[in-house]
Amino acid sequence: MTALVYRRILLKLSGEALMGEGTHGIDPDVLERFAHEVQALVEAGSQVALVIGGGNIFRGAGLAARGMERVTGDHMGMLATVMNALAMQDALERLGLAAPVMSALQIDQVCEGYGRRRAIKHLECGRVVIFAGGTGNPLFTTDSAASLRAIEVGADVLIKATKVDGVYSADPVTDPTATFYPRLSYDQVLQQDLRVMDTTAIVLCRDHAMPLRVMNINETGALLRLIRGEDVGSLVVSES
Repeated sequence: MTALVYRRILLKLSGEALMGEGTHGIDPDVLERFAHEVQALVEAGSQVALVIGGGNIFRGAGLAARGMERVTGDHMGMLATVMNALAMQDALERLGLAAPVMSALQIDQVCEGYGRRRAIKHLECGRVVIFAGGTGNPLFTTDSAASLRAIEVGADVLIKATKVDGVYSADPVTDPTATFYPRLSYDQVLQQDLRVMDTTAIVLCRDHAMPLRVMNINETGALLRLIRGEDVGSLVVSES
């Protein structure tokens, strides 16, 4: 077995990543592919936790901009993350992986409540832990939830899976002259307003020296290469 550089990881997936080529909802083929990627990480010996956004189902901030009360919208968005987490749980369990969903919102009939010590125990026992419900509080994004959970469970790295190869000076889809950053500091991200994650998430990672990898989730096998030490995507650290 190849030695792992990252033994315990937290993988942040956007809800939009589950849509595939669709405009909303969950593409079963995409969900299955992601589940196989996670399976490969577990089989390599990594302890894996997941945070999945809810933007493929509902975006609280979007409706808040149209007049919905923000706290209500955010609670609806948190429930969307629970739906995505349950879908991922099902996909992983069909591959024979134990995958408890731990929600920051109390929904005892469908998933566990979040508890740090129990989450760490799950990871140590080889289970894939799926964190749902954001932080349990409105006004915080799932990026912030991912940063918080990564710090709480002592992850070696926070991986943000996106549709691009890493961090750029601008959106490479719309700006072909955008500069790729293979390595940079959290202060650079903040000063240049690079929008890797929201400001709260970036500051949490910076202040707790949590390394962040930004990579393309659509590149098959990239996650496995990353945990084995290959220089995949962009690395963001406290000092560049």
